[in-house]
Amino acid sequence: MATGHNDPQRRARILAAALDLIAEEGVAGVSHRKIAARARVPLGSMTYHFTGIDDLLLQAFTGYADHAATLFEDRLTCATTADGAREAVTDLVHTLSETPRRDLVLTQELHTLAARRAPYRALCVHWMRRSRTLLEHHFPPPTARRLDALVRGLTLHRALDDTPSDRELTREAIARITAGP
Repeated sequence: MATGHNDPQRRARILAAALDLIAEEGVAGVSHRKIAARARVPLGSMTYHFTGIDDLLLQAFTGYADHAATLFEDRLTCATTADGAREAVTDLVHTLSETPRRDLVLTQELHTLAARRAPYRALCVHWMRRSRTLLEHHFPPPTARRLDALVRGLTLHRALDDTPSDRELTREAIARITAGP
């Protein structure tokens, strides 16, 4: 791995290290110094690649949100019918709720920042619009909005519950939300 000035992976390593630290210590626990040490880059690299810690965090979370939205896209673009979309959403809820705790923590840290700060709120709004647009290929916009909220809520509940709901309960909730009037 290159570590000099011509290290093309340095910026990516910094962003990955920031996300790893956020997952371990929360946003409040990160600093330029900790991120640089984790990424094994000189401290000066932080200011070379980012205008400050807020810029670094926003870019790290933007990459994370893009990754999460891509997972959603991968599941839904394979669906060709409403029933296929329902099953894809069911798979998505179960996949997301069974991922490593890292993803759960990163999502919650991002949502907490979004509740407090406009740039992160804009990032979350963009992420939600992206999800809803995919859902709207199969369901009317109001249904897509409710289904997107259900996915986020069910994912969180399944991830945190000592006895998470089974696939049939998820499938039934999705069917009820997406059933016509």
